[in-house]
Amino acid sequence: MSKNALVSFKGTKNINTEIQLTGSKSECNRALIISALSNKLVKVDNLSNAADTVTLDGILTALREDSELKTEDSRLVDVGPAGTAMRFLSAYLSAKNGNFLLTGTERMKKRPIGILAEALKTIGADISYAESDGFPPLNINGPLNQKTAEVKIKGDISSQYISALLMIAPILPQGLTLEIEGELTSRPYVDMTLDMLAEVGIQHSWTGNSITIEPQAFKAGTLIVEPDWSAASYWYSIAALADEAEISLPALKDKSLQGDSQIQKIMKIFGIATEKTEKGISISNLGLSLETDQALDLKTCPDLAQTVIVIAAVLGKNMSFTGLETLKIKETDRIAALQNELAKIGVTLTEDNLVYTLNTDELHFPEKITVATYEDHRMAMAFAPLALLISEVEIEDMQVVEKSYPHFWEDLKKAGFDVKEI
Repeated sequence: MSKNALVSFKGTKNINTEIQLTGSKSECNRALIISALSNKLVKVDNLSNAADTVTLDGILTALREDSELKTEDSRLVDVGPAGTAMRFLSAYLSAKNGNFLLTGTERMKKRPIGILAEALKTIGADISYAESDGFPPLNINGPLNQKTAEVKIKGDISSQYISALLMIAPILPQGLTLEIEGELTSRPYVDMTLDMLAEVGIQHSWTGNSITIEPQAFKAGTLIVEPDWSAASYWYSIAALADEAEISLPALKDKSLQGDSQIQKIMKIFGIATEKTEKGISISNLGLSLETDQALDLKTCPDLAQTVIVIAAVLGKNMSFTGLETLKIKETDRIAALQNELAKIGVTLTEDNLVYTLNTDELHFPEKITVATYEDHRMAMAFAPLALLISEVEIEDMQVVEKSYPHFWEDLKKAGFDVKEI
Protein backbone atom coordinates (compact mmCIF):
# COMPACT_ATOMS: atom_id res chain seq x y z
CA MET A 1 0.00 0.00 0.00
CA SER A 2 1.31 3.45 -0.90
CA LYS A 3 2.41 5.68 1.95
CA ASN A 4 1.47 9.33 2.29
CA ALA A 5 3.75 12.16 3.39
CA LEU A 6 2.71 14.57 6.12
CA VAL A 7 4.72 17.76 5.60
CA SER A 8 4.98 20.66 8.04
CA PHE A 9 7.37 23.47 8.89
CA LYS A 10 7.87 24.70 12.43
CA GLY A 11 9.56 27.86 13.66
CA THR A 12 10.71 30.84 11.62
CA LYS A 13 10.39 30.25 7.92
CA ASN A 14 13.95 31.21 7.06
CA ILE A 15 15.64 28.70 4.78
CA ASN A 16 19.38 28.57 4.27
CA THR A 17 20.61 25.36 2.70
CA GLU A 18 22.61 23.70 -0.07
CA ILE A 19 20.89 21.06 -2.20
CA GLN A 20 22.72 18.72 -4.61
CA LEU A 21 20.22 17.85 -7.32
CA THR A 22 20.13 14.66 -9.37
CA GLY A 23 21.10 14.70 -13.05
CA SER A 24 18.57 16.04 -15.56
CA LYS A 25 16.10 13.34 -16.59
CA SER A 26 15.67 15.00 -19.99
CA GLU A 27 19.40 15.04 -20.70
CA CYS A 28 19.97 11.55 -19.27
CA ASN A 29 17.31 9.87 -21.37
CA ARG A 30 18.63 11.46 -24.56
CA ALA A 31 22.20 10.59 -23.61
CA LEU A 32 21.28 6.93 -23.00
CA ILE A 33 19.63 6.58 -26.42
CA ILE A 34 22.54 8.35 -28.15
CA SER A 35 25.00 6.07 -26.32
CA ALA A 36 23.06 2.98 -27.39
CA LEU A 37 22.85 4.15 -31.01
CA SER A 38 26.63 4.69 -31.00
CA ASN A 39 27.19 1.14 -29.70
CA LYS A 40 28.58 2.64 -26.47
CA LEU A 41 31.13 4.75 -28.33
CA VAL A 42 29.50 7.64 -26.45
CA LYS A 43 29.73 7.44 -22.64
CA VAL A 44 27.37 9.09 -20.14
CA ASP A 45 28.53 10.82 -16.95
CA ASN A 46 26.39 11.91 -13.94
CA LEU A 47 23.49 9.60 -14.75
CA SER A 48 20.26 10.48 -12.93
CA ASN A 49 18.79 8.19 -10.28
CA ALA A 50 15.26 9.15 -11.37
CA ALA A 51 13.02 6.13 -11.90
CA ASP A 52 12.38 6.96 -15.56
CA THR A 53 16.11 7.05 -16.28
CA VAL A 54 16.80 3.89 -14.28
CA THR A 55 14.02 2.17 -16.28
CA LEU A 56 15.40 3.26 -19.66
CA ASP A 57 18.97 2.37 -18.70
CA GLY A 58 17.83 -1.07 -17.55
CA ILE A 59 15.91 -1.71 -20.78
CA LEU A 60 18.81 -0.69 -23.00
CA THR A 61 21.22 -2.81 -20.95
CA ALA A 62 18.90 -5.82 -21.21
CA LEU A 63 18.51 -5.34 -24.97
CA ARG A 64 22.28 -5.25 -25.35
CA GLU A 65 22.63 -8.45 -23.33
CA ASP A 66 19.85 -10.10 -25.39
CA SER A 67 21.46 -9.19 -28.71
CA GLU A 68 22.30 -12.84 -29.34
CA LEU A 69 18.60 -13.74 -29.58
CA LYS A 70 17.39 -14.68 -33.02
CA THR A 71 15.62 -11.92 -34.95
CA GLU A 72 12.32 -13.81 -34.91
CA ASP A 73 12.34 -14.12 -31.12
CA SER A 74 9.86 -11.61 -29.66
CA ARG A 75 10.95 -9.44 -26.75
CA LEU A 76 8.69 -7.71 -24.25
CA VAL A 77 9.81 -4.16 -23.46
CA ASP A 78 7.85 -2.64 -20.56
CA VAL A 79 8.54 1.04 -19.78
CA GLY A 80 6.06 1.18 -16.89
CA PRO A 81 4.98 4.84 -16.43
CA ALA A 82 8.05 6.30 -18.24
CA GLY A 83 6.61 8.43 -21.05
CA THR A 84 9.94 9.65 -22.44
CA ALA A 85 11.16 6.04 -22.63
CA MET A 86 8.01 5.05 -24.56
CA ARG A 87 8.55 7.78 -27.19
CA PHE A 88 12.31 7.34 -27.55
CA LEU A 89 12.16 3.52 -27.65
CA SER A 90 9.42 3.56 -30.29
CA ALA A 91 11.95 5.07 -32.69
CA TYR A 92 15.02 3.27 -31.33
CA LEU A 93 13.49 -0.22 -31.55
CA SER A 94 12.21 0.51 -35.07
CA ALA A 95 15.83 0.94 -36.16
CA LYS A 96 17.12 -2.15 -34.32
CA ASN A 97 17.16 -5.83 -35.22
CA GLY A 98 14.35 -7.81 -33.59
CA ASN A 99 10.67 -8.19 -32.84
CA PHE A 100 9.41 -6.19 -29.87
CA LEU A 101 6.20 -5.60 -27.92
CA LEU A 102 6.61 -2.13 -26.40
CA THR A 103 4.17 -1.55 -23.55
CA GLY A 104 3.67 0.26 -20.23
CA THR A 105 1.19 0.93 -17.43
CA GLU A 106 -2.56 1.26 -17.95
CA ARG A 107 -2.14 5.04 -17.93
CA MET A 108 0.61 4.73 -20.56
CA LYS A 109 -1.81 2.80 -22.78
CA LYS A 110 -4.03 5.90 -22.75
CA ARG A 111 -1.27 8.31 -23.77
CA PRO A 112 -1.25 8.86 -27.56
CA ILE A 113 1.67 7.62 -29.64
CA GLY A 114 -0.01 7.59 -33.05
CA ILE A 115 1.66 10.68 -34.51
CA LEU A 116 5.12 9.25 -33.86
CA ALA A 117 4.17 5.69 -34.89
CA GLU A 118 2.66 6.91 -38.20
CA ALA A 119 5.74 9.04 -38.92
CA LEU A 120 7.94 6.00 -38.35
CA LYS A 121 5.70 3.91 -40.61
CA THR A 122 6.03 6.55 -43.33
CA ILE A 123 9.81 6.21 -43.12
CA GLY A 124 9.50 2.43 -43.42
CA ALA A 125 9.04 1.03 -39.91
CA ASP A 126 6.96 -2.12 -39.38
CA ILE A 127 4.71 -1.00 -36.48
CA SER A 128 1.21 -2.08 -35.50
CA TYR A 129 -1.01 -1.28 -32.54
CA ALA A 130 -1.44 -4.29 -30.24
CA GLU A 131 -4.64 -2.99 -28.63
CA SER A 132 -6.09 0.44 -29.56
CA ASP A 133 -5.18 2.36 -32.72
CA GLY A 134 -2.90 5.27 -31.95
CA PHE A 135 -1.94 4.06 -28.48
CA PRO A 136 0.54 1.64 -26.86
CA PRO A 137 1.29 -1.24 -26.77
CA LEU A 138 3.17 -1.33 -30.07
CA ASN A 139 4.31 -4.35 -32.07
CA ILE A 140 7.61 -3.35 -33.66
CA ASN A 141 9.50 -5.50 -36.17
CA GLY A 142 12.91 -4.05 -36.87
CA PRO A 143 15.03 -2.93 -38.47
CA LEU A 144 12.95 -0.62 -40.63
CA ASN A 145 13.29 -0.75 -44.39
CA GLN A 146 13.70 2.92 -45.22
CA LYS A 147 11.34 4.09 -47.97
CA THR A 148 11.86 7.83 -47.70
CA ALA A 149 14.13 10.35 -46.04
CA GLU A 150 11.38 12.93 -45.66
CA VAL A 151 8.55 12.94 -43.15
CA LYS A 152 6.09 15.52 -41.83
CA ILE A 153 5.20 15.73 -38.15
CA LYS A 154 3.06 18.12 -36.10
CA GLY A 155 5.07 20.44 -33.90
CA ASP A 156 2.43 21.31 -31.32
CA ILE A 157 1.80 17.88 -29.77
CA SER A 158 5.04 16.62 -28.20
CA SER A 159 8.62 17.63 -28.87
CA GLN A 160 9.62 14.12 -27.73
CA TYR A 161 8.27 12.73 -31.01
CA ILE A 162 10.63 15.01 -32.91
CA SER A 163 13.59 14.24 -30.64
CA ALA A 164 12.96 10.50 -31.01
CA LEU A 165 13.18 10.77 -34.80
CA LEU A 166 16.21 13.08 -34.77
CA MET A 167 18.24 10.71 -32.62
CA ILE A 168 17.84 7.75 -34.99
CA ALA A 169 18.39 9.89 -38.10
CA PRO A 170 22.21 9.46 -38.28
CA ILE A 171 22.00 5.65 -38.46
CA LEU A 172 19.31 5.57 -41.16
CA PRO A 173 20.68 4.71 -44.64
CA GLN A 174 19.19 7.89 -46.14
CA GLY A 175 19.33 10.10 -43.06
CA LEU A 176 16.20 12.12 -42.35
CA THR A 177 14.53 15.44 -43.08
CA LEU A 178 11.74 16.41 -40.68
CA GLU A 179 9.23 18.98 -41.82
CA ILE A 180 7.56 20.40 -38.73
CA GLU A 181 3.95 21.35 -39.33
CA GLY A 182 2.52 24.26 -37.38
CA GLU A 183 4.01 25.88 -34.29
CA LEU A 184 6.80 23.98 -32.53
CA THR A 185 5.93 23.38 -28.87
CA SER A 186 8.79 23.03 -26.37
CA ARG A 187 11.50 24.05 -28.84
CA PRO A 188 14.22 24.07 -26.13
CA TYR A 189 13.89 20.29 -25.87
CA VAL A 190 14.51 19.92 -29.62
CA ASP A 191 17.48 22.27 -29.31
CA MET A 192 18.74 20.13 -26.42
CA THR A 193 18.60 17.00 -28.57
CA LEU A 194 20.43 18.65 -31.47
CA ASP A 195 23.07 20.17 -29.16
CA MET A 196 23.74 16.80 -27.51
CA LEU A 197 24.03 15.13 -30.93
CA ALA A 198 26.45 17.86 -32.00
CA GLU A 199 28.61 17.16 -28.93
CA VAL A 200 29.29 13.68 -30.34
CA GLY A 201 29.84 14.68 -33.94
CA ILE A 202 26.33 14.62 -35.45
CA GLN A 203 25.71 17.68 -37.62
CA HIS A 204 22.35 19.02 -38.78
CA SER A 205 20.84 21.83 -40.82
CA TRP A 206 17.68 23.67 -39.81
CA THR A 207 16.06 25.82 -42.49
CA GLY A 208 12.59 27.21 -41.93
CA ASN A 209 10.47 24.32 -40.64
CA SER A 210 12.81 21.58 -41.90
CA ILE A 211 15.56 19.83 -39.92
CA THR A 212 17.93 17.57 -41.85
CA ILE A 213 20.42 15.05 -40.50
CA GLU A 214 22.47 13.14 -43.06
CA PRO A 215 23.70 9.58 -42.38
CA GLN A 216 26.91 9.91 -40.36
CA ALA A 217 28.98 8.24 -37.67
CA PHE A 218 29.05 9.11 -33.98
CA LYS A 219 32.38 10.27 -32.56
CA ALA A 220 33.71 8.87 -29.30
CA GLY A 221 33.01 11.19 -26.40
CA THR A 222 31.33 11.68 -23.05
CA LEU A 223 28.00 13.42 -22.48
CA ILE A 224 28.17 15.03 -19.04
CA VAL A 225 24.67 15.46 -17.63
CA GLU A 226 23.85 18.70 -15.83
CA PRO A 227 21.69 18.64 -12.67
CA ASP A 228 17.94 18.85 -13.26
CA TRP A 229 16.42 22.31 -13.68
CA SER A 230 12.93 20.81 -13.30
CA ALA A 231 13.94 19.67 -9.81
CA ALA A 232 15.42 23.11 -9.15
CA SER A 233 12.02 24.69 -9.82
CA TYR A 234 10.64 23.29 -6.54
CA TRP A 235 13.38 25.10 -4.64
CA TYR A 236 12.41 28.33 -6.36
CA SER A 237 8.87 27.64 -5.13
CA ILE A 238 10.13 27.10 -1.58
CA ALA A 239 12.13 30.33 -1.77
CA ALA A 240 9.04 32.22 -2.95
CA LEU A 241 6.89 30.96 -0.05
CA ALA A 242 9.53 31.38 2.69
CA ASP A 243 9.96 34.58 4.69
CA GLU A 244 13.65 34.57 3.86
CA ALA A 245 15.64 32.14 1.72
CA GLU A 246 19.19 31.57 0.55
CA ILE A 247 19.43 28.27 -1.33
CA SER A 248 22.60 27.04 -3.05
CA LEU A 249 22.23 24.62 -6.00
CA PRO A 250 25.71 23.34 -7.00
CA ALA A 251 26.67 22.47 -10.59
CA LEU A 252 23.66 24.14 -12.21
CA LYS A 253 24.52 26.40 -15.14
CA ASP A 254 22.69 29.67 -15.63
CA LYS A 255 23.10 29.08 -19.36
CA SER A 256 21.76 25.57 -19.85
CA LEU A 257 20.56 23.17 -22.55
CA GLN A 258 17.44 22.57 -20.45
CA GLY A 259 14.33 24.57 -21.30
CA ASP A 260 13.29 24.51 -17.65
CA SER A 261 16.21 26.82 -16.83
CA GLN A 262 13.67 29.50 -17.79
CA ILE A 263 12.48 29.23 -14.18
CA GLN A 264 15.21 31.81 -13.43
CA LYS A 265 13.43 34.45 -15.51
CA ILE A 266 9.89 33.41 -14.54
CA MET A 267 10.61 33.56 -10.81
CA LYS A 268 11.70 37.19 -11.00
CA ILE A 269 7.95 37.89 -11.09
CA PHE A 270 7.73 36.42 -7.60
CA GLY A 271 10.76 38.26 -6.23
CA ILE A 272 13.28 35.44 -6.51
CA ALA A 273 16.80 36.34 -7.63
CA THR A 274 19.30 33.93 -9.21
CA GLU A 275 23.02 34.53 -8.76
CA LYS A 276 25.81 32.65 -10.48
CA THR A 277 28.40 31.35 -8.01
CA GLU A 278 31.69 29.45 -8.22
CA LYS A 279 29.86 26.24 -7.30
CA GLY A 280 26.71 26.71 -9.41
CA ILE A 281 23.84 29.07 -8.60
CA SER A 282 22.27 30.59 -5.50
CA ILE A 283 18.64 31.70 -5.23
CA SER A 284 17.23 34.17 -2.75
CA ASN A 285 13.94 35.82 -1.83
CA LEU A 286 14.18 39.58 -2.31
CA GLY A 287 10.63 40.23 -1.13
CA LEU A 288 9.92 42.17 -4.32
CA SER A 289 7.03 40.24 -5.84
CA LEU A 290 5.74 42.03 -8.93
CA GLU A 291 2.22 42.66 -10.12
CA THR A 292 1.55 41.45 -13.66
CA ASP A 293 -1.53 41.27 -15.86
CA GLN A 294 0.39 39.63 -18.69
CA ALA A 295 -0.39 36.06 -19.67
CA LEU A 296 2.67 33.93 -18.95
CA ASP A 297 3.48 31.67 -21.91
CA LEU A 298 4.78 28.26 -20.77
CA LYS A 299 4.76 26.48 -24.15
CA THR A 300 8.54 26.07 -24.17
CA CYS A 301 8.68 24.78 -20.57
CA PRO A 302 5.41 22.92 -19.82
CA ASP A 303 6.99 20.86 -17.02
CA LEU A 304 7.20 24.08 -14.99
CA ALA A 305 3.47 24.75 -15.29
CA GLN A 306 2.30 23.07 -12.08
CA THR A 307 5.05 24.68 -10.01
CA VAL A 308 4.44 28.18 -11.35
CA ILE A 309 0.64 28.00 -11.29
CA VAL A 310 0.61 26.77 -7.69
CA ILE A 311 3.00 29.53 -6.60
CA ALA A 312 0.87 32.19 -8.28
CA ALA A 313 -2.29 30.73 -6.73
CA VAL A 314 -1.04 30.64 -3.14
CA LEU A 315 0.45 34.13 -3.44
CA GLY A 316 -2.97 35.41 -4.52
CA LYS A 317 -2.04 36.41 -8.06
CA ASN A 318 -4.86 36.27 -10.62
CA MET A 319 -2.46 35.47 -13.44
CA SER A 320 -3.19 33.95 -16.83
CA PHE A 321 -1.20 31.25 -18.62
CA THR A 322 -0.89 30.00 -22.19
CA GLY A 323 1.04 27.15 -23.79
CA LEU A 324 -0.53 24.44 -21.64
CA GLU A 325 -1.91 22.31 -24.49
CA THR A 326 0.32 19.29 -23.81
CA LEU A 327 -0.55 19.06 -20.11
CA LYS A 328 -3.62 16.92 -20.68
CA ILE A 329 -1.61 14.01 -22.10
CA LYS A 330 1.08 13.84 -19.45
CA GLU A 331 1.24 11.39 -16.49
CA THR A 332 -2.29 12.56 -15.79
CA ASP A 333 -4.55 15.31 -17.13
CA ARG A 334 -2.55 17.98 -15.33
CA ILE A 335 -5.10 20.72 -15.98
CA ALA A 336 -7.89 18.73 -14.29
CA ALA A 337 -5.54 17.73 -11.46
CA LEU A 338 -4.60 21.37 -10.80
CA GLN A 339 -8.22 22.45 -10.89
CA ASN A 340 -9.23 19.77 -8.37
CA GLU A 341 -6.45 20.44 -5.89
CA LEU A 342 -6.45 24.25 -6.11
CA ALA A 343 -10.17 24.16 -5.33
CA LYS A 344 -9.21 22.90 -1.85
CA ILE A 345 -7.77 26.37 -1.09
CA GLY A 346 -10.58 28.24 -2.84
CA VAL A 347 -8.77 28.93 -6.13
CA THR A 348 -10.19 28.31 -9.60
CA LEU A 349 -8.32 27.74 -12.85
CA THR A 350 -10.55 28.32 -15.87
CA GLU A 351 -9.92 28.03 -19.59
CA ASP A 352 -11.09 30.36 -22.33
CA ASN A 353 -9.76 29.78 -25.85
CA LEU A 354 -6.55 28.13 -24.55
CA VAL A 355 -5.91 30.89 -22.00
CA TYR A 356 -5.97 29.58 -18.41
CA THR A 357 -6.72 32.11 -15.67
CA LEU A 358 -6.45 31.88 -11.90
CA ASN A 359 -9.07 33.45 -9.65
CA THR A 360 -7.78 33.72 -6.09
CA ASP A 361 -10.56 35.91 -4.67
CA GLU A 362 -11.69 33.06 -2.39
CA LEU A 363 -8.16 31.94 -1.46
CA HIS A 364 -7.94 30.54 2.06
CA PHE A 365 -5.59 28.25 3.96
CA PRO A 366 -7.12 25.50 6.10
CA GLU A 367 -5.23 24.00 9.05
CA LYS A 368 -4.61 20.89 6.98
CA ILE A 369 -4.91 19.97 3.31
CA THR A 370 -4.68 16.56 1.67
CA VAL A 371 -3.36 16.67 -1.89
CA ALA A 372 -4.02 13.91 -4.42
CA THR A 373 -1.15 13.23 -6.83
CA TYR A 374 -2.90 11.28 -9.64
CA GLU A 375 0.24 9.15 -10.12
CA ASP A 376 2.04 12.37 -11.11
CA HIS A 377 5.37 13.23 -9.49
CA ARG A 378 5.05 16.92 -10.30
CA MET A 379 1.75 17.26 -8.42
CA ALA A 380 3.44 16.02 -5.23
CA MET A 381 6.42 18.36 -5.54
CA ALA A 382 4.43 21.41 -6.68
CA PHE A 383 2.12 21.27 -3.65
CA ALA A 384 4.52 20.13 -0.89
CA PRO A 385 5.97 23.68 -0.39
CA LEU A 386 2.50 24.79 0.81
CA ALA A 387 3.67 23.49 4.20
CA LEU A 388 5.25 26.95 4.58
CA LEU A 389 1.74 28.44 4.61
CA ILE A 390 -0.47 25.61 5.91
CA SER A 391 0.17 23.79 9.22
CA GLU A 392 -0.04 20.33 7.71
CA VAL A 393 0.10 19.26 4.05
CA GLU A 394 -0.60 15.60 3.40
CA ILE A 395 0.65 14.37 0.04
CA GLU A 396 -0.87 11.10 -1.16
CA ASP A 397 1.42 8.38 -2.61
CA MET A 398 4.71 9.96 -1.58
CA GLN A 399 6.75 7.42 -3.58
CA VAL A 400 5.51 9.03 -6.81
CA VAL A 401 8.47 11.47 -6.66
CA GLU A 402 10.84 8.59 -7.49
CA LYS A 403 9.94 9.13 -11.14
CA SER A 404 12.18 12.20 -11.37
CA TYR A 405 13.50 13.27 -7.93
CA PRO A 406 13.90 10.28 -5.58
CA HIS A 407 15.56 12.28 -2.78
CA PHE A 408 12.95 15.05 -2.70
CA TRP A 409 11.64 14.25 0.78
CA GLU A 410 15.14 13.87 2.24
CA ASP A 411 16.13 17.20 0.73
CA LEU A 412 13.04 18.83 2.24
CA LYS A 413 14.11 17.57 5.67
CA LYS A 414 17.57 19.02 5.10
CA ALA A 415 15.95 22.41 4.47
CA GLY A 416 14.05 22.31 7.77
CA PHE A 417 10.75 20.67 6.81
CA ASP A 418 9.29 17.91 8.95
CA VAL A 419 8.27 14.98 6.74
CA LYS A 420 6.50 11.96 8.24
CA GLU A 421 5.35 8.80 6.51
CA ILE A 422 1.76 7.94 7.43
